[in-house]
Amino acid sequence: MTKRFIIAVLFLVLLSTYKPKSFSLIKIFDVKKIVVKNNFLLKEKFIKKKLFFLYDKNLVFLKKNDIKKILSTIDFIESVEIKKIYPDKIIIKIFEETPILVLQNRKKKFYLNKNIELINYADLENFKNLPIVFGDKENFKIFYANLKKIDFPLDIITRYYLFESKRWDLEIDQKKIIKLPVENYVKSLENFMSFRKQVNYNKYKIFDYRINNQLILK
Repeated sequence: MTKRFIIAVLFLVLLSTYKPKSFSLIKIFDVKKIVVKNNFLLKEKFIKKKLFFLYDKNLVFLKKNDIKKILSTIDFIESVEIKKIYPDKIIIKIFEETPILVLQNRKKKFYLNKNIELINYADLENFKNLPIVFGDKENFKIFYANLKKIDFPLDIITRYYLFESKRWDLEIDQKKIIKLPVENYVKSLENFMSFRKQVNYNKYKIFDYRINNQLILK
């Protein structure tokens, strides 16, 4: 059934002089079923609870944007697709955001998505081993963009540390530490990427670039 056809039927029903029949036909299009799909992080029960108000609403006149506004307030939901299945069902396909980092800013903790936007933190088993950023979002966003510009291997980083002097340390695989200077740290990162290809790379645990034009290895 198309929406246009259903609206036409409803108008005929509303114009009918037989009220009991009119009422029963209109009730056919009340929402009775809500189907949630494609959710992995969020529980179906939780989403349906948010949408409880939809039950017994007329499906024909229900606006999809009203549903989207409600769902947009839920953390981890990036977007949704909504389908009306006449006479009485709504299918909601959820597209969830995927955290890539944990931000620890003083005593507050958040997830960060791929755009370095904050997501409220929840203790989720799937994200227990994410890299952790000790610092603030604004400074990290700039730093992270510079890492991506030079194609730094992000997968090796386990910890990001921002100091009061606005310089960064990186903890990488095998507990190695890269100590970066306040300024021109991109040059230091590029140097580290080259050094990492050398045979003697695994001999060292600390790569200290804090002194200008020097690399101290320990």
